[in-house]
Amino acid sequence: MNTLAIDIGGTKFSMAVFAQDRIVRRESRATDRAGGRDWMLTQISDIARAWQRDRKLDSCGIGFGGPVDFTSQRVFKSTHVGGWSDYPLRDELARAIEIPTIMDNDANAGALGEANYGAGRGYPSIFYMTLSTGIGGGIYLNGKIWRGADSYAGELGHLTIRPDGPECLCGARGCFERMCSGLWLETDYGKPAQELVQDAEFVRRYVVDLALGLKACIMIVNPARIVIGGGIGKAGEALFGPLRAELRRQITDWSAARIDVVPAALADDSVLYGALALTGELK
Repeated sequence: MNTLAIDIGGTKFSMAVFAQDRIVRRESRATDRAGGRDWMLTQISDIARAWQRDRKLDSCGIGFGGPVDFTSQRVFKSTHVGGWSDYPLRDELARAIEIPTIMDNDANAGALGEANYGAGRGYPSIFYMTLSTGIGGGIYLNGKIWRGADSYAGELGHLTIRPDGPECLCGARGCFERMCSGLWLETDYGKPAQELVQDAEFVRRYVVDLALGLKACIMIVNPARIVIGGGIGKAGEALFGPLRAELRRQITDWSAARIDVVPAALADDSVLYGALALTGELK
């Protein structure tokens, strides 16, 4: 059984072929934001068709970097790349590559990937946060993703953590994503986020806002483990040590909620493994 897995992000997109649960082919390319949706679809379709010449693909799973209506299998929108609003991505891609396809947002896919194959294995619940170009969250409870009433559960990126903060792309002020995501860190500080988080003094300030967003997750969901993926999540103990300490400082004394925060074990492949797991929901 061969599965095509696709991770569509604001900075890059990745594709892989899984033979059972093993990656046998993989490719990543930078996202051309100016090219928008049409550029992305052409790239994905061309790669998939080329791979199909060498190997039969049986199904396809997609993790998309933005809100997705899971029931209708439509992209709601992307704040990072234009042209995606109310777009039937699942249907269009299934038509182009002619295999059964299913889609969810990338944070839900990342949660599935880490819960089944990575740092969340063996845990009854995890909260997965993608900390990259933007910020998203996925809630994994008792073997499945909790998507909420309208497919928007876990979207902590637009939680307000600084009401008097700068304006976010969504129009609100002081969003978690506006204060902590890679896109905005580079805009505000003039350096890539991966470089910034190697500076201990920057990290000391940064984890205050990062913990404010994660505190909400801990207090509301009380997950057995929080797993952080995405490019910034690869910073290691230089980030995770100060973050855990700040969370202990912020979490109220009367709460016995655990603070178990770890980097994604699958690194850049969390969403791809989640897209693989997602195909199990194909009817």
